[in-house]
Amino acid sequence: MQDVEAFAAAMQRVRRQADLTYRELADHAHYSHAHLVRATSGKHLPSWDVTSAFLSGCGVPAELMPAWRRRWEIVSRDPQDVVKLLQSAETLEDLGAALSALARPRSLRTLEQLTGVPRTTIQGWFRGTRLANRDRLDRLVRALGATSDERAAFARTLDRISSKRSLSSGRCPVVRAA
Repeated sequence: MQDVEAFAAAMQRVRRQADLTYRELADHAHYSHAHLVRATSGKHLPSWDVTSAFLSGCGVPAELMPAWRRRWEIVSRDPQDVVKLLQSAETLEDLGAALSALARPRSLRTLEQLTGVPRTTIQGWFRGTRLANRDRLDRLVRALGATSDERAAFARTLDRISSKRSLSSGRCPVVRAA
């Protein structure tokens, strides 16, 4: 559910950045304003057609739509196959989606109590806004009852994403202690 809520919040940010009301967006997206409000309620994942129309109506460039589609697909997937999610993960957001899938339906408070990792840190990992420290991430993954294959997949994915980030920034690989 957190993934659906986070996806809805991201769509809401896009609409606000486009400086459109839902009624104005309805004219651009060709869906009723009530339909678009429901799409960003965070209660249910909207269909890709609605999501695409919403984003296009907000002026999201066509070259960004594949990234949105990939994120939508991750949120819409059955959370049971975490290893498969990790194999296709390319960004911190993708890693966060896989971690969130493994953590369902536990609350952030419960996860903090299980691991000693602060809720805000875990939430940053789920959202893909914080790069995880390998040891702390493994502590969380182990506490969630991950299999050895899942633990190894998380480690490989974190290493892959960390190295991509450091290559793109031109710096040596450093993993923040979050």
